[in-house]
Amino acid sequence: MHDKNIRRQVETPKRVKPWWYVTDTGTLAVSVRYVTKVLELAKGKVAVEVGSEKDLVPTLELIKTAVVKEKLDMPIDAAAKKLRDGLAQ
Repeated sequence: MHDKNIRRQVETPKRVKPWWYVTDTGTLAVSVRYVTKVLELAKGKVAVEVGSEKDLVPTLELIKTAVVKEKLDMPIDAAAKKLRDGLAQ
């Protein structure tokens, strides 16, 4: 007999798009995403140049602080609008 109330957890592979890259000058850069959209952090700027791997954690902490202090609300709202507009079509 099949019980409809039984839940089970299943692992499935998922492709994760890289959120970092190495620039032409050889430094590490990190993009910030909202769902599938890369946020424009400043006019024409879609990434934070980190420098080297040792600077990655402090940079991510700065980004986290900016999110908590609502400094990224405008770029997040813009990305959310683009997503909603895309779904409405």
